[in-house]
Order: sequence, then structure tokens, then C-alpha cells
Amino acid sequence: MNILILNFKKTIISILCLVFIICLLLFSNSNIEAARDSLYLWAYSVIPSLFPFFIATELLYCTNLISFLEKRCNKFMKKFFNLSGEATFPIIMGFISGYPTGAKIINELRIDKKISKTEGEHLLAFTNNSGPLFIIGTVGTSLFCNRKIGLLLLITHILGALSVGFIFKFWKPTRKSLFIKKQVNSKTPVNISTILVNSVSKSVITILNIGGFIVLFSVIISILENLGIFNILANFLSNFGISEKNSIGLFSGLLELTNGLKNLSIIGTKNINEIIILSSFLLGFGGLSVAMQVYSCISKSDLSIKPYLIGKLLHGLLSAFYTFILIMK
Repeated sequence: MNILILNFKKTIISILCLVFIICLLLFSNSNIEAARDSLYLWAYSVIPSLFPFFIATELLYCTNLISFLEKRCNKFMKKFFNLSGEATFPIIMGFISGYPTGAKIINELRIDKKISKTEGEHLLAFTNNSGPLFIIGTVGTSLFCNRKIGLLLLITHILGALSVGFIFKFWKPTRKSLFIKKQVNSKTPVNISTILVNSVSKSVITILNIGGFIVLFSVIISILENLGIFNILANFLSNFGISEKNSIGLFSGLLELTNGLKNLSIIGTKNINEIIILSSFLLGFGGLSVAMQVYSCISKSDLSIKPYLIGKLLHGLLSAFYTFILIMK
């Protein structure tokens, strides 16, 4: 039975790959344009806002900051999130750095056995977030040309993430071994030059992975638009009062966050409240592209992607709700 299921999955994947290649040939002009635009967006918006933080995160991980935060914040983490003190570092960096920094840190902590599997999956649900530079700089200033919109989206984004972290406090509440003393792998001391080189190398790989996913999903979005899939979905959502252009921006954002936000920002000032609320949801959810980035980060550990997907869907919904409340006040 398992062999039949495996063969069926392989057949489906093969068919999808063939369809993808055919669509690449049929819609080559629009696909090339979509890839070019996504590369421009990645180079001029994503790299400047994320790459320096990736390097800083890698450097900080090699210091005693995690141990310091563990001692200072252990009681607070237990009380509000039912997590140990080691959770403080990924929470802080997940808020100030951006996707997928939180997942990278959690993966490192889990591999080094500084957090339990349950802790890691709890953290995945709410610490892998959009950073303030991306939300205020890229989304607010560059896309919407309005810093106040970026600030509003940042506030509701943080509120949504913290709410998810608190809700997940009651996830698997009977775990008894959560706060036992973790075994920490001993590491051979290295000099600062080696640490710096390794930090830059890892950061380059991460930022290239992000660029690859952005280009891939941008091309997929282009293919779906040419096939008329987005129009069909947009017509369906129109029954719920969401305009066709906003629906296309929403669906493209569900696949790839940056392109979806770009599509929403160019619609105009009409129905701006609806656009901001949808943007808040997309920032919280992150999109399938970010989910794939997170999956690539945790693939070498025993962490499951399911809590992340549940947490991000909840994050998107809560952020959109908080945005609606603040806009309508």
C-alpha cells in the first residue's frame, strides 16, 4: 500500500513538472518578464533589508548572548509563553530581522539540543516574522509610499505574532520535560575571522535561497495568470465583496509575499482600507514561498512544519483583525 502511494505521488509530481515546463514554453515572454521583475525586487528591496540582519544573527549566535537572555528572561518566558529562557533570542531576532531568520535560529538551537522539539515547534508558530525594515521600508515607504501605513502594519503584525505565541502556550500543555536542563553540545573555540567568514557564507546561501523562491513563485504566478486561474478565483471572491484586483493581489500573495504586496500596492487609493487589511493578512501568513524557505531551514532537524503553518494562518487572521479594529476606530 505504501509503495502504491509513493508511486502515485511520484506520478503526480512528474505530471506537474511536465505541465510546468510546457507552460514555461507557452508563456515564455510573460514568464521572463515576471522573473526579471522579481529579481529586481529581490535585489533592491529584499537584500538590503535582510542580508545585514542575517550576518548579525549568525555572529550573535556565536556569542554568550543566548545564555545571558536565558538567565534574565526565563521566568517571563515560562509565565507568558510556557517556554524556557532560550526562546528569548529567536523571539527577539524573529521580530527585528525578518523571514526566515526565526526559523534559522530555531533550527540551530534544536540541532544543538538547547531547546526541545515541542519548544521548537511552538517557536516556529510565532517567531518567523516580517522585519520592521521590510514592513516600514519596503512595504510602507517603497510600495505604498506611506510610512504611516508601514507603521500600522508593523504594530498589528507584532500584536498578531504575540497573540499566536500566547495561544500556543496551551498547545501540548502536559509536556513535563520542557524545562529540564538541556544538553548543550560542546563546540571547539574558533577565532573571530573564522566566525565572520562562516557568518557571511551562511547568510549568502540563505539570501540566495530566498531569491530563488521569489523568482520561482513569481513565474508560477505569471503562469496562473495566463491560464486564467486567478480570474476564476477572483470571480468567486467577488461574491464575498472583495474586488477582482484585490483578489488577484491576495492570491498572488498567498503564493509569494513580496509580489502579492506589490500587486496590492499598485491598485490605487480606492478601497485602501481593504487593501491594508489584506496586506496585513499576507504579512502575517507569509505565503507559500516563505513556508518553503522555513521548510528548507528546518529540514535537517526533527521539527515539523505543521505547527508553523497553523500558527502563520492564525497570525494572518489576527493581524488582519487588529488592523481592521485600528482602521475603523
